[in-house]
Amino acid sequence: MQLTADERARIQKALAAAQARTQARFALMIVPVSDRYAMYPLAWAGMVALAVGAALALFWQTLGLRLGFLLEAAAFGLAAVAFDWRPLHLALVPRRLKQMRARNMAHREFGAGILAAQDKKEGLLFFAALAEHYVEIIASREVHAKVGAETWSRIVNDFTTRAKSGNLADAFISAIEACAYHLETHFPPEAADTHA
Repeated sequence: MQLTADERARIQKALAAAQARTQARFALMIVPVSDRYAMYPLAWAGMVALAVGAALALFWQTLGLRLGFLLEAAAFGLAAVAFDWRPLHLALVPRRLKQMRARNMAHREFGAGILAAQDKKEGLLFFAALAEHYVEIIASREVHAKVGAETWSRIVNDFTTRAKSGNLADAFISAIEACAYHLETHFPPEAADTHA
């Protein structure tokens, strides 16, 4: 799933409007993939090469060592190139690992973009890793205490349902608006002026 330039512009406009409705920091991060998973194509290509070498040794015992090595190396090279194609590449990575890597990236970005910010104490990150099909809302302690995990789960579930129906941009905009509603309810923009 990819977003067009027009869809990205619509999402950015919705995010800017949402940020204006609250004193809390509101960030959106959409990444195509959360990790390169560089070792997986090579590891799988190595296993293919070993399987080819074992098959040659088992079924073609008269084959010379030099030719056997060349065939094994060719199998490794072809498999490595094939496994580097992103859809196949990602299919080789265990789902649990993809989810873990996406979650780690989300929490790092939350720490860097929300918790480390000096201008606003409270905030929320809506994070989506498209290749891993991973979505998470991470909120600061105060935001989370006022809104609650059930609300975030409902927004993520609604986003997932909308995204599966085919319009990813509309799913993001709907999720942004839902998050903004809760942020505005508990952290309205006027509150920023009363503390000044």
